[in-house]
Amino acid sequence: MVELPEAGGGGPAAQPDSVGGLAELYLGNILYALELAALSLEQQGQADNAAFYRGIARELADAHGRSKTGALSPENRTP
Repeated sequence: MVELPEAGGGGPAAQPDSVGGLAELYLGNILYALELAALSLEQQGQADNAAFYRGIARELADAHGRSKTGALSPENRTP
C-alpha cells in the first residue's frame, strides 16, 4: 500500500481520514486523472464517455469552489 503524506492546514476540510478530506487533499491529482481518462476516451472515439468524465471533474471543481467561497462569506466569519 502507498503511504500518503499527512494533510496540513487543519480544519474540517483537511480531515484525511474521511473520503471528502482525501478528495480535497488530492483534488488536483483526481482532476488530472479524470482529464487523462477523457482524452483517452476521445482518442478511442467515445466522445460521450469523455464528456461524462469531464462532467464529473467539473462538478468536483465547482464543489471545491463553492466550499472555498462559502468559507469566506460574511455569515461564516467569526468576529
